[in-house]
This record gives sequence, structure tokens and C-alpha cells, in this order.
Amino acid sequence: MAKFSINLKEGKINKETELIIGIDLGTTNSLVAYIKDGVPVTVKNEIQKSSLLPSIVHFGAAETILVGDAAKERIVTDPANTVYSVKRLMGKSFGDVADFKQYFGYQVIDEDTESLVKIRVKDRFYSPIELSAIILKELKKRIEANLNRTVNKAVITVPAYFNDVQRQATRDAGKLAGLDVLRIVNEPTAASLAYGITVDKSEGQTIAVYDLGGGTFDISILHIEDGIFEVLATNGDTFLGGDDLDRAIVELWMARNGLDAEALHQNKQLSQQLRLKAEEAKKALSQADKFEDTYEHLNLGLSKDEFETAIKPLIERTIKHCAAALKDAELDTNQIDHVIMVGGSTRTPLVKKLVADYFKTAVNDTLDPDEVVAMGAAIQADILAGNQRELLLLDVTPLSLGIETVGGLMDVIIPRNSKVPSKAGRQYTTSVDGQKNLKVSVYQGERDLVEHNRKLGEFILKDIPPMPAGLPKIDIQFILDADGILKVKASELRSATEQSIAIKSPYSLSEEEMAKMLIDSIQHAEQDMKDRALLEARNEAQNILLSTEKFLKQHRNILNEKEIGRTTELATILKEAKSGTDKDAINKAIEELNEFTAPLAHRAMDHTIAEAMKGKKI
Repeated sequence: MAKFSINLKEGKINKETELIIGIDLGTTNSLVAYIKDGVPVTVKNEIQKSSLLPSIVHFGAAETILVGDAAKERIVTDPANTVYSVKRLMGKSFGDVADFKQYFGYQVIDEDTESLVKIRVKDRFYSPIELSAIILKELKKRIEANLNRTVNKAVITVPAYFNDVQRQATRDAGKLAGLDVLRIVNEPTAASLAYGITVDKSEGQTIAVYDLGGGTFDISILHIEDGIFEVLATNGDTFLGGDDLDRAIVELWMARNGLDAEALHQNKQLSQQLRLKAEEAKKALSQADKFEDTYEHLNLGLSKDEFETAIKPLIERTIKHCAAALKDAELDTNQIDHVIMVGGSTRTPLVKKLVADYFKTAVNDTLDPDEVVAMGAAIQADILAGNQRELLLLDVTPLSLGIETVGGLMDVIIPRNSKVPSKAGRQYTTSVDGQKNLKVSVYQGERDLVEHNRKLGEFILKDIPPMPAGLPKIDIQFILDADGILKVKASELRSATEQSIAIKSPYSLSEEEMAKMLIDSIQHAEQDMKDRALLEARNEAQNILLSTEKFLKQHRNILNEKEIGRTTELATILKEAKSGTDKDAINKAIEELNEFTAPLAHRAMDHTIAEAMKGKKI
């Protein structure tokens, strides 16, 4: 309900402006921001005077729930009931995170299904969506207390490489927290808004946003000109971040002190203490050359050189993603005007050095890397509220979207790095006479065969009027909204039969699949082309064999035994070639059958016309 205030002196009614907040739902910390007097402001808590809310939830006695700093204090003393880094579980199944389960102090449940992973706390089971909603509720409470007004509309940021399922999960968490999520915005894009707000709008700039957070990494290449923020390309890994830098330190200490993974899995208190000490060491070594500490009998000393040697392979992985994004944007490093650093992990000196070396320019970290995403989210929220009309955000989708066609082929409908929102479609037909139902399977990925991509969902277009194969006109439309969330519509145009769904999937891409998709598509390009050519030849052969069988049944009365025999013989040769792996042999058999039957088809057509015209005058 809109609120009004009355100015009694001037006799005017003042309508309270709509407030839409910006939220950075992070792996390590979360923040909320809004626009105050035209400037983005992050909201601080009353006690620590910090804008950072640790993304940690603790379940205590008598159903009490602690969030943030109070929960963080329980990580070591009560690890089984304290949940952290839940963002890394968003949209994931147990299979996606099984290799990392020993690093979680809490219990991640294996239900032997592809459904969303569950976390067990005492006798209750929580999904990552429910846990994220608790964090979002706390942020909502924080800003409402600060502004003394109710807030129910928000923009929430996600890693640019979050897939459809992870975006849906984030939106659902917002709804569960009592928020109307107006837009899901990519984190690097939000950061560019925060920086770009001060950029001279008359001069075009091409920028790279390097975003290394607690659990995810993104690189986005953008062009900013005349207030238009256009994302040219994006790349990244949804399972690579500061948590992994911490784990590299823990593994180094484990090797030094003779500990194995099972020892940490059995002793959750030790596991969490080492994790917190590693985070402490990482921060200390951003300033100092040495970190000295012990825990019980363990030596937890660490030099800057040891630390950098341990984490260098992880940082080099991010540089490979940078190279991939530049290639997609069709740019060289010398065409990048600014490199913006986002995320707390970019405070690590080695990160800054390797990124600056790659882009051959000094990095820009003038804004607080922890706050910049939330500030950008607030700016996007202000745009949606209609308060900033001179800015426009043009984002992209990170992975190609398409459907499965005959033979297991991936037919791409919306290619990766397409602008969002976006709409694209294609027309198909049936391959069997009288087909009444058509299954539409939707996939995300870069390979030619669907078996190498990730299935997002499927549905059935039912009650297609029975028609000969090839006659129905089936229109498939993909509608990708501004949040990067997909809706699919299928309709048979001749009969107006229609089915429309929002794609929802019980699982999402694992980090390996996400990271390797683009690399695999390049490495296997030649084989994929061969596979596609073979499948297309087999599909064509199947259609011709069906047509031939139908032709022989319908026109046997006008064909002689020799013609029927030769047609049957050539069809058998084609059938045998179709079952093999030589596409050239299939194409040759197709050509021979077509060549022989073409005159017969002409004769059959003449006969049909003559029969139809019998007894009629022209």
C-alpha cells in the first residue's frame, strides 16, 4: 500500500517514493544497500558498525536461530548446527558437492537422487533455498530497522555464471524471505554499475570486471557508453573462490602436521578451527610476510611465499577464464580500458599481480571490493524504481540453450552470450505418421550432442491432431527474461495446440561441467562435427525409408515386379548403411534410391491426377 504524508503549511500531499533495495547474497558475507540522496549506501548493523553480514546461520536450543556474527561464533563450538557457505550449494544435488562434503562442518545429506541437496540440522532437513531465505530475512530486518519503514521489493545479485536452476533458487529464496524479487542481476554487471556511475558518459569505455568472491568466480567484459552498460561476454566458475584459497592453506597445514581428510571429517571442531585460522592467515598475509600461530599441538605457521605457491594454481585458473571471455568478446587485452576488482578475495596481493600482468594494466580497486556489488544492485533497483532514466543495463546469458532433436542432437535456439532479455524460436515437424504427442527436452551447454550437455527439463506437447509425418508445424519459442530465467512455449500452428512451461530442474551443473563446457566444445569440435554429420545422414535415411515404404503400399498397382524388387533392394541397402558409421555410404545409398524412384514418383503423381480428373471437363 502506498504511503502519503501531508504538508499542512503548504496544503500539499507528498507521496512517499517507492524503495527497492539491492542485495548481495554472498558466500562469505551478504549486504543490503539502497539509494540515499542519489548515492548508493550500504546499511550497517548497530553493534559492529559493519555493512557485512556473515552468511552463517546457527540453530540453537528451543528453536532459536542466530544469523551473522552471532552465528559465526558458534562455528567451532557447535559446527554440526552452524551452516556457512550455503551459496555454494544453491541449485546443487549431492552428486555435485560430494567431493567437498568433508569440508563442511554440518551434515550434507545424500538421498541418492538428483534433487536439490539437503542439509540436516538436528532433526530437521533444510534446503539451500530455506537457509538463504533466513539470511535474506535478516538483511530485510536490518534495513527496515535502519529506515523505520517496511521494505518488500528487491534486486538480488548472483554470479554471472549461475545457471537457470541456481537463478530460480535465488529468486525462490527471496520469495521465502517475503521479498518481491524484481530482478536477478549478475554480480560483475552490478559492480560495473557502481563504478560506471561516475564514468564520463560521453566517452566509451571497455572494462573487465574480475570478481573473485568467497565461493564463486566471474569475469565479465562490458562496454559503457552514453549510460548504456552492454555486457559483451562473461565466463567463470561457480565453485571457485576464497573458500578454495582457505582450503589450500588447510591442506598445506594438514600435510605438515600429518593429518588426513578422514581425521578432519571425524573431528568437525578441528576442521572448523583450521578453516577459520586459514582465513585469518590469508588476511594477515595480504599485509605481512609471515603468519605465526598454533592450535593445540599443531604448527600453523605460514610464509607469504608458501601461501602464494599454494594458491597460484587457483588464480591461474581464473586467468584462463579471463582469456576465454576476451576471446568471446573478440577483444585483446590492450583494448581493455579498466580492470575492476570485485570480491574480498581480490585483496590478496598475488591476485592483483597476476590479473594486472595478464591485462597489462593496473587494476582498479578504489571502491570497497566487499561492498561494490551491493551498491550496484541498489543502483539497478533505483533504475527499476524509475529514478534513473539515463542508465540502461544490457546483460547476457552465459551458456547456450536449445532442445534435443532426432538422434540426440543439440539444436541451439539461444546461443551463449546472447543479450537478455531475449526471445528466439524455430519450427519443427513430426517424424512419424499420426504422431499425437511430442516430447520437448531442453538442454544447456556447448556440445553438439545432448548427452554431453546438462538437461534443464522437459515437457510433452499433447493432443496434436493426427497428420502424416512432416505435415504438422510445431513452433518452439524460448523466452529468456531479464533475470536469465527460461520459459519455453511449444505450439502446433495448424491446430493451435499449445503448451507453455517455466523450466524447472531438480539439479544443476557441477563445477567441473560448468568449467569444462566451453573447453570441451573446442577440444571435441572435429569429432562433434563428424557425429552430427552421421546423425543427420541417419535421420535423412530414416525419413526416406518411411516414405519409400508408404510409396510402395500406395502405388503397388502401377508398378511392375522389377520396379518393386529394385526399390525394395535399394531400401535394404540403405537400411544396412544406416546401421553403420560411414556417413558417405549412407549418403550414397540415399542418392541411389532417390535416383531410381524419382521417375516412379512422377508416374505415380500423373496417375493420381488422371484418376482425380476422370469424368471431368476442363
